[in-house]
Amino acid sequence: MSNLRTLRFYATPEHDCSYLPDRQARTLFVDPRATIDRTLYSQLSDLGFRRSGSHIYRPHCEGCQACVSVRIPVERFHPSKTQRRIANRNADLVVRSAPCMLTPEYYDLYERYICHRHADGDMYPPSEEQFVNFLAEGGTDSCFYEFRTPEGKLIAIAVSDRLEHGLSALYTFYDPDEHKRSLGVFAILWQIRQAQRLQLPFLYLGYWVKDCRKMNYKTAYSPLEMLVDGEWQTR
Repeated sequence: MSNLRTLRFYATPEHDCSYLPDRQARTLFVDPRATIDRTLYSQLSDLGFRRSGSHIYRPHCEGCQACVSVRIPVERFHPSKTQRRIANRNADLVVRSAPCMLTPEYYDLYERYICHRHADGDMYPPSEEQFVNFLAEGGTDSCFYEFRTPEGKLIAIAVSDRLEHGLSALYTFYDPDEHKRSLGVFAILWQIRQAQRLQLPFLYLGYWVKDCRKMNYKTAYSPLEMLVDGEWQTR
């Protein structure tokens, strides 16, 4: 079994930054051959690593610290008025956990979401292979949280990892026709409550980038802890 002392890491060559224009980025990957259990994955998460499919990584850019790992201390979380309204608006939804896998129902929702919300991004066009590599592979303690209407219609899925001391919110995709529900926000609010129910102290949200508009939503959750100079600090 691997541990932090024996683990090997590999840095990529420079490539175009996904968050900031006209910037070059470099990524540090955990050796894909390593055996990563929940304990080691949790330790890596505390050091700012993130999972995408079977890859565990963190930014490793020389001279740039723009990507900041963030997490919500769930017992101290204070929802805003807007967040409370969104929670009430979605109180009718039924949520259950399911294995991370490709099904026609899941993929139909994912395809419509990517085509509607991210047609200008590097995830377009979607494919079943992309779905499997990004969302269904690599997780040891992972699940899909299904959000369904009382009639049973699937309208959102939140992909989440279980850590020793929290949940890691990896990705959410949802029905673009249900925009009035603010399902992206509700999925985070629900995972905060789920972490509380599981008596886990944190919900990890990945990276926040100050000058990236798409990342601004993460600062709407208060309080928010940020990993700065190797220490978690409350924003």
